[in-house]
Amino acid sequence: MELTQAAQRDTSASRADARTAAAAGAVTLGLAGGCWAAAVRQMSGMNMGASTRLGSFAFFAGLWVLMMAAMMLPGAVPAVVRFARTGARTGARTGARAAAAVPVFLISYLAVWAAVGVVVYAVYRPHGTVAAGLVVIAAGLYELTPAKRRCRARCRQSTQSGLGFGLCCVGSSIGLMLVLVAVGVMSIAWMAVIAAVVVAQKLLPARAVLDVPVALAITALGVLIMVAPSSVPGLLPPM
Repeated sequence: MELTQAAQRDTSASRADARTAAAAGAVTLGLAGGCWAAAVRQMSGMNMGASTRLGSFAFFAGLWVLMMAAMMLPGAVPAVVRFARTGARTGARTGARAAAAVPVFLISYLAVWAAVGVVVYAVYRPHGTVAAGLVVIAAGLYELTPAKRRCRARCRQSTQSGLGFGLCCVGSSIGLMLVLVAVGVMSIAWMAVIAAVVVAQKLLPARAVLDVPVALAITALGVLIMVAPSSVPGLLPPM
């Protein structure tokens, strides 16, 4: 009888953990969707390609956080689900406490990307096509480095904090974000393209047959930016 009751309690706890994890994943996706809508509304008509100006720090900081939430949270859903489920299972957090820990995880994760935004604002200047092309080529080459592979692998593993997860994901996705900053930091179209690659790299295991062509395509884009900038959508200000 005691064994039966213990098994029933374990089953009920497992179901509760699964519900908590599923709710955490759904909320994360919903938040990302809301941030996409808000970011698109604010960015509409602002893209000037490589000549884009960032505006005031307060404006850019708020918009950057929206952009990072929109782009990064969909790919973070598996980590959020693991965090919610593992926390409840280990007994460190149970029920409502496990659910309440998820916002802390997300806030600390986005805080890492917010810090990246501070650096971007400090160093960014409107630039020409040669500078943009060189940055994109460097980003493409970074995709082939051991540092990229290590950070990407860690970004797909379980983590105990949003801060640690964020640091790994910055190392994994920083090259892709440099592409966005170089070609048009306020470009909705480029934001969507980069976000799609970021999510794919977080959800799919590393495979040379896919990753090398992506890196070569980014490098080729950098060369194209320098030799034929008018052929790159969104790179030059609209006439």
